[in-house]
Amino acid sequence: MRTTETVITFRHSFVLSALDTPQPAGTYRLVIEEEEIPGLSFVAFRRTATLLHLPALSTTSDTHHVVQVDPVEWAAVVEADGRD
Repeated sequence: MRTTETVITFRHSFVLSALDTPQPAGTYRLVIEEEEIPGLSFVAFRRTATLLHLPALSTTSDTHHVVQVDPVEWAAVVEADGRD
């Protein structure tokens, strides 16, 4: 198992099907979990989870949530925010 943690800053609010409400612009923590694919002659991994931590890092809140998001949908949202 390997875990990669990144942060991404959105300039605009965004919507994901895994969330009930639009999320405001800000910097968010994203964790990608992968597992090694056994039986290959080389090292390769497959993604097992894409986890978005809410709220944005700059937001003060008593509650924090981790939501599993679709990686294809996530990539489209990130790309759309970068086009504006």
